[in-house]
Formats: sequence, structure tokens, C-alpha cells
Amino acid sequence: MAAPTLQQPSFLLANLKADSTTKPLLQRCQDLVKIIDDYPAKELHVIFPWLVETVFGSLDGILGGWNLRLLQARSNEYNIALEFLNPSGPMMKLVYKLQAEEYKYEIPVNYLPGPVKACIQQGVLPECPLFHNKLQFPLSGLLSLNLALNPFEFFMFNFAFCLITPKMAPPGQHGSSTDSAYFVLVDTYLKYFLPSEGSVPPSPFSDSRGSVTAPSPRSTSVSFAGYGVHSPSLLKHHIFHQPSVNADPAAQEIWRSETLLQMFVEVWLHHYSLEMYQKLQSPQVKLALLQYRLSMSSMPSQPLAPPGSGTLNTYQEPFSPTEEHVLVVRLLVKHLHAFSNSLKPEQLSSSPPAHSHTHTSPLEEFKRVVVQRFVQQKLYLFLQHCFGHWPLDASFRAVLETWLSYIQPWRYTGEKINPQADQNRTVPDKWESFVQENLLMYTKLFQVLLNRAVRTDLVNAKNALMVFRVAKVFAQPNLADMIQKGEQLFLEPEHVLHHRQPRGYLTPNQGGSFLSSRQRVVTDMVFRVKSHVYALEGQDCQYKQMFGSELRGAVMKLIQIIAQARQTAKRISDHSNEVAANNSFLSWFGMGSSDLNNTFPGADPEESGECLKKTHEFLDRALEHLCQIFKLNQGQLTQLIATLGSCQDDGNNKQLPDCIQGEKGLILTDLGRQQIISGQRRFDIQYQGDPELQPIRSYESALLVRLLYRISNLINHRFGGHINALCSRPDFLGRLGRHFLSDPDSSPSRLKQSPLTRRTLERQRRPRLSLRPLASYRTLLLLLLLYGLGALLAFGPAASSLLILAGGFLYGLLMTLLADKLKTH
Repeated sequence: MAAPTLQQPSFLLANLKADSTTKPLLQRCQDLVKIIDDYPAKELHVIFPWLVETVFGSLDGILGGWNLRLLQARSNEYNIALEFLNPSGPMMKLVYKLQAEEYKYEIPVNYLPGPVKACIQQGVLPECPLFHNKLQFPLSGLLSLNLALNPFEFFMFNFAFCLITPKMAPPGQHGSSTDSAYFVLVDTYLKYFLPSEGSVPPSPFSDSRGSVTAPSPRSTSVSFAGYGVHSPSLLKHHIFHQPSVNADPAAQEIWRSETLLQMFVEVWLHHYSLEMYQKLQSPQVKLALLQYRLSMSSMPSQPLAPPGSGTLNTYQEPFSPTEEHVLVVRLLVKHLHAFSNSLKPEQLSSSPPAHSHTHTSPLEEFKRVVVQRFVQQKLYLFLQHCFGHWPLDASFRAVLETWLSYIQPWRYTGEKINPQADQNRTVPDKWESFVQENLLMYTKLFQVLLNRAVRTDLVNAKNALMVFRVAKVFAQPNLADMIQKGEQLFLEPEHVLHHRQPRGYLTPNQGGSFLSSRQRVVTDMVFRVKSHVYALEGQDCQYKQMFGSELRGAVMKLIQIIAQARQTAKRISDHSNEVAANNSFLSWFGMGSSDLNNTFPGADPEESGECLKKTHEFLDRALEHLCQIFKLNQGQLTQLIATLGSCQDDGNNKQLPDCIQGEKGLILTDLGRQQIISGQRRFDIQYQGDPELQPIRSYESALLVRLLYRISNLINHRFGGHINALCSRPDFLGRLGRHFLSDPDSSPSRLKQSPLTRRTLERQRRPRLSLRPLASYRTLLLLLLLYGLGALLAFGPAASSLLILAGGFLYGLLMTLLADKLKTH
């Protein structure tokens, strides 16, 4: 690389672009380290956007960058990327170097999350302070707006956006998403900028002018007052952005922590359905939107959005998070709990800094409010969307564990707990206020989970484990009582708050945080719970009690389905054991059961043996925990399960699922589908096509099957009339012909299990010669033994063949006579 004094910025960028296609990653990083150290910020400013796109890929997903989400530890480039992107590494050094000069970089508004984009395109200021004072108004109107971000914000936005950009893994390249370079970097950034111990390391390029401080310094006396989801008007600027001459120097450093968290939350969690967006349009927001439109209409210099580009028409964002996305969100949730719980003990007992004479550290203040003010609403909407749209399979475990991590902050206090003691660990009383301020996280999402559980195959051990995990968490001592008390507070009559009515329900910022220990009277607690519910569900929400009669009935329905799944798992296990016992010896000779349908429906390879034992164990323990949570009578529960088991033993399983008769056969009803999913009833699945065209089995010779099929077809085609005439005779000869030339599996008693067309029935009942049994290895082995026995008795092949044919004819004759005698009796 040429010396800095001899090279122009344009040549520098051109050379870097050329090197990116020819040099390996290690050499490119070494060159970049030298460039970052040697070149001034004015020249580095030109290459920064290109470098960020080279590392993280383009926002439209066309360029993959370094593919950090696919880099695994076994890759040679893994350590190189981590070292270069480390919070104290060369890339961050470049960010700080540019930050000191106050450069700006633009991001199109179109790449923002759907709700934010729709809000900005309507001309309404988003509630998140991150997007304030950054809008660039082009001449083309509001639909092509850009955000002007400082270098740190620009870097973190691209880093966060990298997670939700669609990526295609190269063929054969697979690995755990929790071991990828991206996942490790997220964890590293969180620990560096949101430290549980100590403070955030200062940026190396701070100067006397304070150019590396937050874009608008804030005073500690009013810090965080503008955060949250409860601002009465989106047009009002947040207090966060009010400059203060006497700003604490320590507060100037944690702006990076705030920016990092806001970027992660806004990019990863600020997505939800159109229906939810419409639901969140409170009267205050609609009024603010109307006022803004009226003010804009009197300003000809500010073009209005064209008709048809309204919020509800523009926002049609399809949002389907991946499992990797959810796992990263869970990492964020766990770290934020640990970060918040690291609040110093002396700060736990002090009130929030409401007066200027308090000396609370800005980082400690940040820890106090980080979960409630930054994460709660968007995580609730994110989880609610995932609960309602995620497929009914085992991959839902990632979403479930994210939810369980959030509602159990006491697990991330840094205390080392004995796993055995953790089984019956009581939830400390200090978390009661957290449960109340997050009531919907417990109750509403539990109700949504119930709707998923009753539609899930609980015979699968992975699905049974998820039900057990939820029941175990909610069965923790004290937790159910805390939730029930929170519901009682929400249902308090309105007159309790009459003397506090001027405060309104949408300003909980004036109340204490969940870690505050100020004296709270009942009205304060009621106000806090109502504020939480109304902020997330709207003023007109219809709240369903978790311990009410309606949900109790849903729980009893789930208990019935769990009991049915236990019975089904037991039948699968017993059936598998019987088949294994019958075929253990005969399988050596290929003489095991020849029935394709002897496998129980739904019995996947992992649904046998040890997995079925785990299923039974998980469901048993889930039933115990559900009884503890909802205080169910154990005797009634036992009677319910016993009644259900006796009904199933009496032949309930042999009945068809609930169906209605259609023109082409039976049609499943919703009840029938549920009966199949829960394993309560099933169809007797069997092959109903032409018996001669069944798939070739493993115990058959493919060559003989095809050869004998052609011979049979030739004979049936040539002598079909004679065969029909023979089998149509009512005398003994006709019955003997039907014994040899009719398919015994096509009898009406066997076929009544499933609907068939009349044409299919007539075709299968037509008598014909079938030589396919001769292609079975079992039959061939038997013939070989008979010919061997004939050779020992000095019979030739012809004589042995005649004896075998005679024996087969006599066997058929005997069976026909016995069948006639059984009919007469």
C-alpha cells in the first residue's frame, strides 16, 4: 500500500475495491488496520460506507459481505473477523475516529421497520428518540426520506440489520446459529457496552469540545423521562433531546450504550402485523396526526404524501422471523436482565432521581429503567406475533424459551444456584412489582400458548417437553399468587383512582421503576397495572383473567388432550414392542410382518423406545404442575383421566374421526382433525389401489415382481372371461375358484374403514390370477426347502413340482370345505 502522502482518497477506495476481489481476508484486514492508523478522518470518511457494506452486506440483501451469520469457529476467517470487529478493534477505532469529526451517513427510510417507516411517511415523529432530528427532506417528497446517522449509529444499524436480511447458506454449509461469528459479536457488544460490572470504557477519541458525546447531551435530572411507549403525543419532543449546559461528563459516555440498545430493539423487535398497528393507533396518536396534516397543509414548501400512501395502506410488511433471529433476541433478553439485576444494592432502596441534587450514576440509572422503558412493549408485540404465526412444530422451542427467559428475571441475578434446590425455588417477593408491570407477558401469552398446545401433537417428545417447561415455570411457588394479585389490582373499580384521575393512564414515567422500594399504596399499584395493560392493549381492551372460569375450561381441555396423548404414547410403545418381538427372529430371513400398515400412525423414528418414555414423563409432570397452578382437585383429575382411558379401551380408538359424507367420500370436520392430532382417533390407513401395483417391498424381488406381473396380465387378459365364468358359478367348483382367484383383502368388511368409489370397488373385486406371492423371498425360501426335501427323498424337480401343486390344491380344497361348514353352523 502506498504512503498516505502519495495517494488520493479516490485512489484509496478504488484500490480497496480491487483488493477485495483478489486478496484473502487476512491480508485485507492487515491493510485496513494500517490505513485506519495512517490516514486522516477526511480520507477515511470516503471509504467508511463501502467498508461497512463489505463487512455486513448491503441492506437489500444482494451483497452478502463477510457472511458473519454463516462463519463458524472451524472456519479460517472466523477469528480474523472477530478480531477486526471487536469493540476495541480496528473497525471500532475507525468509527470513533470519524465520530470525532461529526460526519453523517444516510440510511433510506424504506429500510426501517414497517411501523417506523409508515409513521415517518405519514409525517408523524416516531416515538423512539433514536430517529429524532435525523430526517433529511428531499425535494421528491416524504416517500424518499433518508436518515442522517453519525458513524456509530450507522455502524450499529448495519450490524443489527444484518440479522434480518435474508441470507442463503451455500450448499453443504450448515452449523449452529449460536456458534456463528455474528452471535458471538452480539454477545461481545452487549457485554462491552452494557457491562454488568464496572463502567463502559471511554471512547479513545474524546476531546475537549465533547464531539464524541451524544448528539444532544442530556441532564441527569431529567434523563430517561421521555422514554417508553406512553407519551401522550408523538409530536412532542422527548426530554431526552433537551440540551443541558451542566451535563455530567459521565453521562456523555453511556450514549453509546443507549444507541446500541435502541438499534437492536428497533431493528429486531419493531415488527408486527397490520392489525396490531391499527390497534395501537390510540386517539392521541390520531389527533396528533390530524394536527400535523393541518399544519403541513399551510406550508407549501413541505410536500404532503400523495393520496393512497397513508399509514394503513403503506404498511403491509410481511414479517416471519427465523429461528436464528429469535435466538439472538433471547440472548439480548438474558443479558438485559443480568445488566438490570447488577444494580448496586444501595441503589435498589433509593428512589429514582427526581431531583437535581441526587448523585446517581448515569449507568446505574440506565440499569434501573432499561427493561421496562426500552424493551417491554416491542418484545410483547414480537412474542405475540410469533405465538400466533409460528409453525406447530418443535422449532417453536426458541420462541418459548425467549418468553420464559423474559418472565423469569430472577434467574439472571448472578447468584449460583444448586440445580436440585432450584426445583422448588420460591420467587422472591421483590419481583412482585415486576410481575404486575408485565402482567400481559404472563397472562395473555399464556392464553395464546394454550391455543397452540391444544393443536399440537403432544405425542412428540419435543412438543411434550415444551408444555412441561411452561407448566414448570408457572408452578414456581409464589408466582401464581403474584399473577393473581396483579389481576385483582387491574380489576379494581375505577372509583379507586378517582382522586388520581388527572394523571391519566398513559404516563407511568412519573411512577417508580420496578426496582424502587418507595412506599406504594394500593392506588399506586392499581395505577401501575392498569397503565401497563392499557398501554399494550389499548383503553378498550377486553381482559380475560388467567384464573377465570373461561381459561379454567381451556386448561381442562388441555388436560384431556394431555391424557389422550399419554394413552396414545402408551399404545405406540406397546405396539412397537409387539412388532419388535414378532419380527426379532424372522427378520433374519426377511420373514417379518409383511403389512405396510403395521406401524402406528404418527410413530416417527424418534417416537419410539426412550422418546416415548420421555413423552410420558413430560406429560405426567405437566399434569402435576397444572394442578398446582390452577389448584385443581387431584381426585377429579384422576377420575377424568380414568374415564377417558376406559372410553379408549372400550374401542373409542377403533372409531373413525368425526367426518361428514361428501360426494367423493368422507370429509374431516374440525373436531375430526383435532381428534387425529391428539391421537384420540385415527383412520385405518391401508393401500387401496390395485393390489398388483403396490410398491415393491423390501422382502420381494423387484425383477420377479415385474416379470410375474406381466405373466399374470397376459393370462388374465386371455382367459379373463373363463375366470369370471368359473368364479360366478354358485356350486362348489365356483367357490373353489373364488378361493384361488379372488383377493381376500377386498372384502367389504375390510374396506369399510375408508371411502372408495364404486368403480374402484368393482375393479378390485373382479377375480383374477395373481402370481406376485411367488416373488416374495419368504415364498422362495419355502419352495427351496421343499425342493431340497424332495431331493433328499429322491424326487426329481418335475415330481417335486407336481407334489407342491397338488399340496397347494388340496390345501385350497380343505379351506373351501371348512369355510362352507362354518357358514352352515
